[in-house]
Order: sequence, then C-alpha cells, then structure tokens
Amino acid sequence: QVQLVESGGGLVQAGGSLRLSCAASGNIFTINAMGWYRQAPGKQRELVATITSSGSTNYGDSVKGRFTISRDNAKKTVYLQMDSLKPEDAAVYYCNADGVEFGAVSGADYWGQGTQVTVSS
Repeated sequence: QVQLVESGGGLVQAGGSLRLSCAASGNIFTINAMGWYRQAPGKQRELVATITSSGSTNYGDSVKGRFTISRDNAKKTVYLQMDSLKPEDAAVYYCNADGVEFGAVSGADYWGQGTQVTVSS
C-alpha cells in the first residue's frame, strides 16, 4: 500500500499565500508523476498542477503564474506554493501520485485524503 498525507491547508485572505505539502510513504518502488487536484462544492475535481519525476510541470489555466509545483524525490514529497490566492481558489486540494509498489506488475493511481483551503475576500 501507498499512503499520501497532505498538510498546509487553512484559511488565508485574498492575495495571500499558502504552501501545501504531500508526503508519500509505504511500499513504494518508484513514483512517476505527482500532482495536485482540487474540488470545490458542487464542482468537478480539476487539475491544479502536475510534475514528473524529472521535473516537467503542467498547470491548470486558472492557476498559471500564481502557483508553483515542486518535488523532492528523495523525500517522496510534492509541494504546491500558492500565491496571490483568490476566493475562487477555495476548495479541497487532493494530492495524487502515479506509482509502482514493490512486487507489482503495473503502476497505480494514489490519492491523499484532501486538505481544505479557504480564501476570504
């Protein structure tokens, strides 16, 4: 099993910043892409940002230029620096990892439990 544990969510004023972290642990052979998704009440889960093991990044259009994703492969941790936050950024943010467990014949998709981000106007 692979576990993803997020931290860093909370309440921030519009224009402020937050940094989310997500650490992977468990029976991990390798982790490929890692990323962040978010889901606001009544809306579908959407892409925030992803990063490959080599550092290539991809961002959702609504966060480009404001959010930065990074990762520490040695720590099996992915980060999301969120700047210039807007009320519409409020959502539950979920960590995602595409990984392979020891002894597995193929990879799998793993999700964290989510962390709440609230942005006051």
